[in-house]
Amino acid sequence: MSLKILVPSLLFAGAFTLAFFPRTSVEAGEVPTSTRYKVLAPIRHGNLTVFPVVAATTHDTNEFLTLDEGLRSGDVIVTEYGNVQGMIRPRRRDLWSERDTRRQPGAQVNTLVLVNNSKRPLILLAGEIVTGGKQDRVIGKDRLIPAESDPVDLSVFCVEPGRWTATSEKFNGLMGAMAQPAVRSKAMADKDQSKVWEEVGRSRAGIIAQAPPPAATALGGTSSYARVMQNEDVKQKVDSVAAPIERDYRSVIQQLREHNAVGVVVAVNGEIIWADIFGSTSLLEKYWPKLARSYAAEAIVTQSKNRDADEKSAQAFLDDMEGRHQTVDSEPGLYRHTEISGDRFKAFELTSLLPKTGFDLHVAKMAEN
Repeated sequence: MSLKILVPSLLFAGAFTLAFFPRTSVEAGEVPTSTRYKVLAPIRHGNLTVFPVVAATTHDTNEFLTLDEGLRSGDVIVTEYGNVQGMIRPRRRDLWSERDTRRQPGAQVNTLVLVNNSKRPLILLAGEIVTGGKQDRVIGKDRLIPAESDPVDLSVFCVEPGRWTATSEKFNGLMGAMAQPAVRSKAMADKDQSKVWEEVGRSRAGIIAQAPPPAATALGGTSSYARVMQNEDVKQKVDSVAAPIERDYRSVIQQLREHNAVGVVVAVNGEIIWADIFGSTSLLEKYWPKLARSYAAEAIVTQSKNRDADEKSAQAFLDDMEGRHQTVDSEPGLYRHTEISGDRFKAFELTSLLPKTGFDLHVAKMAEN
């Protein structure tokens, strides 16, 4: 569908949505998830389909820092557990820096240490990859890190089996990309390193199989998921799917900004697999490029075309949040993380508990077969 046809249809859908969503302030917890979000007409490219999602209300998320922003500015430091940063006091007694290093014994596969020197709270999303140190890792759980934090042990999983030698002391975010949904799900739901490694191996092999022969040969010997995703030939392949989706939905976001475009429901080969919903349009915009690439990578390794998913099935997927079991992990005054296990799905809600917030920053939902 062309963008000229798509945008008017989405604008109509957005106007239609407002009949159900009066623009009033809604506190988190007052309205069930099923009545807070509305799925709009899909954007399709090949076997990948994304359904824009608009919300009954949006929130001010400007005070929150993303991992990419923090690493780029140097305000966020990530290091191996065995290289815990020492404290220096340039201006304040509670700021940490890379310059004075206090070593603790032993780096560990599933442990990294993060310090947030920013004056803003930091959002970490499950699936974000940090590269460097002795192995590349993927964040295993959504969470908030307070402003000007003490060192925090991160819950991470290795996505590079086989290497345990440092490439650099400094970690960086894999800018512009996030682990694809199949890998994210193993970290978030299974919480099992061996299953993460298995899925990384399948995903890496699937992506390499789609690369041109020279690139496939060059990448055949690497165990690094990140290195595969950063290969120029692979990036071109992923971008061939991601770029049209990213561009078209960015246009939709601009058109529907006042109607609270906050997320997507994702289908591959006509099957609904995932949803990512944010607390504001601006927060969605920050993550959208790397999310679009993660969805595209998933589409590339599952090449087939069975049928098209429709708005009704996408809305039904988003509405069904009634779980059989909930697990709640909370840091009082900072955040609450809720894992919901339901009938063939799991959902994860990150709720800010900072003053004047009390709303969901991110909701992720995955289909389970």
